[in-house]
Amino acid sequence: MLLIPAIDLKDGKCVRLRQGRMDDNTVFSDDPVAVAGRWVSAGAKRLHLVDLDGAFAGKPRNADVIHAIVEAYPNVPVQIGGGIRDEETIEAYLNAGVEYVIIGTKAVNEPHFVRDIALEYPRRIIVGLDAKDGKVAIDGWSKLSKHDVIDLAQHFEADGVEAIIYTDISRDGMMQGVNVEATARLARAIKIPVIASGGITTLDDIKALGAVASDGIMGAITGRAIYEGTLDFVEAEKLAESF
Repeated sequence: MLLIPAIDLKDGKCVRLRQGRMDDNTVFSDDPVAVAGRWVSAGAKRLHLVDLDGAFAGKPRNADVIHAIVEAYPNVPVQIGGGIRDEETIEAYLNAGVEYVIIGTKAVNEPHFVRDIALEYPRRIIVGLDAKDGKVAIDGWSKLSKHDVIDLAQHFEADGVEAIIYTDISRDGMMQGVNVEATARLARAIKIPVIASGGITTLDDIKALGAVASDGIMGAITGRAIYEGTLDFVEAEKLAESF
């Protein structure tokens, strides 16, 4: 199982939000490239970047920083989400060296877009499904849709996406532990890999996810915990890789 550090970008800085609220953020660094280097040096095998401004604007806002990170660490795959709503943006990121592009709100609002893009860029498209009580949230978590997360995941699996990132938005940034049961339930319902996100706080969360990794959970994204020190990334990465 991979442990993937998150680098959330707002106004060119590395921040963390609580439950997706842009007005409730903590700035961890003014130098996201150096932050990426910290996690690469600690053994990260993949980086998870989010353009928070882009997620709310509907188009990239921190592309320069993202390009700089990819250029600085070309041997570490990067997955990027936030504000990716058209093929032009996808192509620009992939051409810049990004390995995986994450489609979120656009995937829920226009599912046919995912099918077309997955055909055009095989093995490069990940869908991010952010859910609360089994229903998918959109537009930077500001709206809760009527879509069931498992139904949508199965739909996108049929469309040929590479993986699903599943975030329990009631847990994200709250340091309350990961929703293992919901994550495993989703992983069992599809054949493509699931990457867990939201609430990973301690080694116990890694152990709990590892216990069900064989259900199809290939990795876990962690953010606030590794910045605030409740989770030692080096130790947690070694533990995750043991599953």
